[in-house]
Amino acid sequence: MERIYASYWLETGDDPARAAEVIAGEQSSGTFVALATETPELKARSGARVEKLEILGHGSTPSLPGGMTSQRYTQCRLELSWPLENTGASLPNLMSTVAGNLFELRQASGLRLTGLQLPKAFVDAYPGPAFGIEGTRRLSGVTHGPLIGTIIKPSIGLSVEETVQQVRELVAGGIDFIKDDELQADGGRCPFDERVRAVMRVVNDHADRTGKKVMVAFNLTGDLDQMRRRHDLVLAEGGSCVMAVLNSIGLVGLQELRRHAQLPIHAHRAGWGYLTRSPQLGWDYAPWQQLWRLAGADHMHVNGLGNKFSEPDDSVITAARSVLQPVVAGADMVSTMPVFSSGQTGLQAADTYAAIGCADLIHTAGGGIFGHPQGVAAGVEALREAWVAAIEGVPLAQHARNNKALQAALGFWK
Repeated sequence: MERIYASYWLETGDDPARAAEVIAGEQSSGTFVALATETPELKARSGARVEKLEILGHGSTPSLPGGMTSQRYTQCRLELSWPLENTGASLPNLMSTVAGNLFELRQASGLRLTGLQLPKAFVDAYPGPAFGIEGTRRLSGVTHGPLIGTIIKPSIGLSVEETVQQVRELVAGGIDFIKDDELQADGGRCPFDERVRAVMRVVNDHADRTGKKVMVAFNLTGDLDQMRRRHDLVLAEGGSCVMAVLNSIGLVGLQELRRHAQLPIHAHRAGWGYLTRSPQLGWDYAPWQQLWRLAGADHMHVNGLGNKFSEPDDSVITAARSVLQPVVAGADMVSTMPVFSSGQTGLQAADTYAAIGCADLIHTAGGGIFGHPQGVAAGVEALREAWVAAIEGVPLAQHARNNKALQAALGFWK
């Protein structure tokens, strides 16, 4: 029988083996007392198994409050497995199983999901991304190097016309990709329908004149009917991308949007911090992104090196590499494109390229483009030239000697 495997970092004030069995029972056939109906046959068939338990160390205080008191808290690596029969190839029920009530068990003074191995049945049940890297390159016309992108700024508060003016400058400046901020969806000052029609007039006019259609990810986050209708408007207006906030719409929301969509889905991870910021609780990015890629995310945010948030660079690199790996070992599924964002400039280009070994990504810079002293077009050019230097292995300062936009950028990027 095929099985689902999940790995955890566990801290417990209980005997680790007993705590592992409690977690396995809670997440399968057991409960807080022994029941006659949980027969040995049923448990053997449907119970979760403790596959591995490795002691890492000990401490005198618990990482999280509210659990059992103890003189010693033990940190472990734990691997559990479940028969696929328990959940079927269902992403919502998979989430309930591997990341459900186990986090609040009193035996756990720390618990974090660190890895996930799924059977091929999930790939058979879910189509995954419709476009991914290859489709995004085809629609954007960017055949090599990263897509150079930006975010409309300020994030919220601009009118439709003010937004359109930014788009005019960006498309004239040679941008590849523009996205709404996750805060801008259908507000009263910049309604979704008006924004899409007005922005696409600029994008389509530029494409008619130059042959380059800039990809714009319009944030259609809402209920299912709203998202379907908004997607259809973007499609009708000639758009080539839509955006949704994953933690706001949920797995089923993304799954249904993927079922309906004829455009790439740019998946924003707003809210990721509450799932991960405590190292003793929540998720690692690698197992988390697997679920969303299966549900249909074509692009996934991974933060960025030297970012403005609290995430360290090694975590960002691990996240990006996980997005570029097969979602299930040996599975034939379209590859999702990682998105680097958050306080980005050309200063991160070389390290980003070296860390992931390719340029199959979207690199978005808001202030790093809009803040260029010579204007938006120079900001776009400077970021693009920083990537040329990165790919060619030329030091940034050396490359800047032959490019005025990049030379000017180095001062304000720092």
